[in-house]
Amino acid sequence: MYNPSEAGKKGSIFGLPYSLEEANLVLLPVHLDVTVSYGQGTSKAPDLIMDESSQLDLSLLTIKEPWLLKMAMYDRIVVSSQNEIQRGRAINIIKALESGKEPEQDQLDFVNEFCEETYKKVEETASSFLDLGKLVGIVGGDHSSPLGLMKALAKRQSFGILQVDAHMDLRKAYEGFTYSHASIMYNALKEENISTITQVGIRDFCEEEENFIAESKKPVNVFYDESLFINKVNGYSWRDQVNEIVETLPENVYISFDMDGLDPSLCPNTGTPVAGGLQFNEATFLIEQVVRSGRKIVGFDVCEAGDDSWDANVAARIIYRIAAMTGVSHGLLKFR
Repeated sequence: MYNPSEAGKKGSIFGLPYSLEEANLVLLPVHLDVTVSYGQGTSKAPDLIMDESSQLDLSLLTIKEPWLLKMAMYDRIVVSSQNEIQRGRAINIIKALESGKEPEQDQLDFVNEFCEETYKKVEETASSFLDLGKLVGIVGGDHSSPLGLMKALAKRQSFGILQVDAHMDLRKAYEGFTYSHASIMYNALKEENISTITQVGIRDFCEEEENFIAESKKPVNVFYDESLFINKVNGYSWRDQVNEIVETLPENVYISFDMDGLDPSLCPNTGTPVAGGLQFNEATFLIEQVVRSGRKIVGFDVCEAGDDSWDANVAARIIYRIAAMTGVSHGLLKFR
């Protein structure tokens, strides 16, 4: 009999005793940081998150026996040595651009081909578990990591994306990288069954992205971090603002959680930290209200944790909360 009060088992996500075969929810680790444009190291986050996760206490205030959701972590999808080779090429491309030079086209092609192969591997792996009736989440890696899961889900159902992030990620082929971490939502909106995106915590964006939103045929609802703060100062409660956010979402929701959407004190080593951001409990309250509204979480990702135990500790707790909320939305767990 599993006792959730005892020490968690190392080498198993959250110290849980479940195998991939019996898991209700499978987490796919994507060790990827090829196209990051500032700090690197997010490729090492999945392993650190696994290590940190086993020391979490598993009870939650609002969910009954969350450890009964059977979760397991899949094997490595991205080979570290290949990530490092392509990251080296990407660094040279970025340096050339920053010095006003044209990057070597063959090197850019190598990087784009590798990133395309990676999302296809993720899509194939995710599809194999979805076909078995399992829920799937992504543990990144940079924010380009979940594109394959988004594509796999979009072949099965229509849904909207709730994106917690400091950035819009709506650039087209940023720095020449078709599958850049800064282009994940641009690429996601190409999928017919991804109907809308709601972005929360945005505080770094460019004119190209603003123009994209203005011209988009699909709704992109942006809740800027500065506006959320001003609203709170003016007496508009977080609950009321969250209700407004949730109302923009369709029945089926995919949660894409970039760690830089949080206050940087919670993720100081994320790839592109930005001052401001949500507090931990603000973010988890938002996700809980999505489920309490009757909406269903069809999949999720948590990306951009840094190469640091503190980042991994916080990311593990975010993953656990989102996973538990996903379980509630599918009737596998219950609110207290």
